[in-house]
Amino acid sequence: MSHERAIVYFVCCLKNWSGVSGPQSPPGVSSFAPGGFSSPVPPVALTSMQSSAPPLSLSGPYGGPAPLGAAAPLGPVLSAPPMGPPSTGFSVSAGYDITRGHAGRTPQTPLMPSFSSASPMPGIITNPMMQQPVSGGLDVSSPITFPEDTEDPRVAADDSAPGGLWGFIKGVAGNHMVKTVLDKTKHSVESMITTLDPGMAPYIKSGGDMDVVVTSDKEVKVAAVRDAFQEVFGLAMVTGEASQSNIAPQPLGYAAGVKGAQERIDSLRRAAVIHEKQPVVSVENFIAELFPDKWFDIGCLILDDPGNGIHLETFTQATPVALEHVQQAQALTPPDYNLRWSGLLVTVGEVLERNVPNVSRTDWHQAFTGMSRRQMIYSAAKALAGMYKQRLPSRTV
Repeated sequence: MSHERAIVYFVCCLKNWSGVSGPQSPPGVSSFAPGGFSSPVPPVALTSMQSSAPPLSLSGPYGGPAPLGAAAPLGPVLSAPPMGPPSTGFSVSAGYDITRGHAGRTPQTPLMPSFSSASPMPGIITNPMMQQPVSGGLDVSSPITFPEDTEDPRVAADDSAPGGLWGFIKGVAGNHMVKTVLDKTKHSVESMITTLDPGMAPYIKSGGDMDVVVTSDKEVKVAAVRDAFQEVFGLAMVTGEASQSNIAPQPLGYAAGVKGAQERIDSLRRAAVIHEKQPVVSVENFIAELFPDKWFDIGCLILDDPGNGIHLETFTQATPVALEHVQQAQALTPPDYNLRWSGLLVTVGEVLERNVPNVSRTDWHQAFTGMSRRQMIYSAAKALAGMYKQRLPSRTV
């Protein structure tokens, strides 16, 4: 009986102690944090947990209620485990550029799901990119944000906008000083090309609205007229056509020279070699006695443009011819020559070629004056082109 009384007394004391002091640990037993943590759980957190969720109760082996009179569980109440994997140690800066090192493109990496907990815990670094609602523990959306499509900065600005590329070009092109510099540069380049290769001049300056036909296929006449018109008009198409003067080979006097030049133009029009409104330049050389026993060789140039109603005449400079040479040409012409009214059968150039060594009948002017026949025709043709340009309508020039 003494043993039974001692046990009953001990149980009663135990009930009284638990009712007065509440759920406390037995003497000599220290309370530790669950899970092997070295620091105890703060009482404030335990109070909030106990108030937010009902305390866990000990149950029997089969989940039944505890028997009446059983003691209340000892120690702190445990909280539920987190719903997602721990995120401690993962810290990503919000300003980090994911396209760095990929030439401005988003790296092709698998999409990574983000994890978030229902409530932040002390000591864990939070990331604004990770603060997303949780559905079932995993977020199917990716935390990687792709840059929006923006206009390529390498694309040139609008050319039509004021101050753009075309505006700059138009402003420069309209500058008078720039035009002058460009014209001088163009002229210098053309001069260099024609100096190195004189044969390139007709190709460089050919073209434009000016189209002139010379009534001869001899280069001495065609080249002289071409150079003169291209000098005056800039661009000019000058070609030559063989023609007949229908007078004596060596005309005598101004009237004969003008007649021969005009007859060459008419012969081309009658033969339909050129159309009736084609601008034509004709050249005819003759000799004239300007003073007693003073003879000179002169060239007559006629420009005829029926389309614009322009008819011009001019003459080259006079080249002296010795009296004996003229007399030899007269002696070689028969008295019954049918064209004797217009001139002589033998030209002065033929006489000089027979009597003076190293002299050509086609260009004897160079030997006697130091100036070629082509230069003489060029000077007169340039004056003719200048007069022609002044009389042309402004739209044609």
